Amino acid sequence: MVSAVHPDQSPGRVSTRDGTSLVYTLDVQGTNRPRVALVHSLAMNRSFWEPVAALLRPHADVLTFDCRGHGDSDKPAGPYTFDLFADDLADLLTHVGWDSALIAGASMGGTVSLAFAAKYGKRTEALGLIDTTAWYGADAPEKWAERAVTAQHAGLGELVGFQKTRWFGDAFREQNPALVQAAVDTFLRNDVAAYAATCGMLGAADLRAALPGLHMPTAVMVGEEDYATPVPMAQAMHAAIAGSDLQVIQGARHLTPLECPHIVADGLIQLIGKVAR
Repeated sequence: MVSAVHPDQSPGRVSTRDGTSLVYTLDVQGTNRPRVALVHSLAMNRSFWEPVAALLRPHADVLTFDCRGHGDSDKPAGPYTFDLFADDLADLLTHVGWDSALIAGASMGGTVSLAFAAKYGKRTEALGLIDTTAWYGADAPEKWAERAVTAQHAGLGELVGFQKTRWFGDAFREQNPALVQAAVDTFLRNDVAAYAATCGMLGAADLRAALPGLHMPTAVMVGEEDYATPVPMAQAMHAAIAGSDLQVIQGARHLTPLECPHIVADGLIQLIGKVAR
């Protein structure tokens, strides 16, 4: 592993245990501050978290990164697994010198965070599960495979209309066209093979058995109108994780860190306050 570094909001790169190179941004503004690592959603990159990260920085050091297959990180051939993504995050934390942190993720990133907490519980000070699920359902492999096939045969552009309506509420899309377009542009820059491999990972996800073993402070947040990972999925995680909190965000859809960053940041700041330091 590369030696630990502590830049101030500086991009860096780490080579994971299997040689995959990940790009990250670390914002360190002092000593002995809370630490928060944020994991982005499918087909996004670390910039996804910037609206929330800006609100967190007065309260904590913040680490964001491009997951393998995404953004500026390497895009090795699949298959991908959540166990592999959890190992990537563990290697990144070690690289930046963090023994542990509050781990939070949205959508795919939330399931990565779950997998990390299940495997690296002692390194997970608290857990933020946003617009996410432990299991997409019995028909998930088929549905995610269909999405991957569409991308491979018709291109990612074929999925843009589908994605926009899942990501954001109707009024938000109308009132925030630049933000929506930025998300679309990020989506379209994805490598199709890596996107398909990640879809396969999501379709195979089932972390339900790990939930009762999670004992760190946990916040579950979900948009009221989220039909990608709907409220009942959040309620199921909340019921299975003892002591967790559940917040249903009124009027929001699937990408709440972009749609209502203040609400998500407030939830994470409250979670920071529950970490024993």
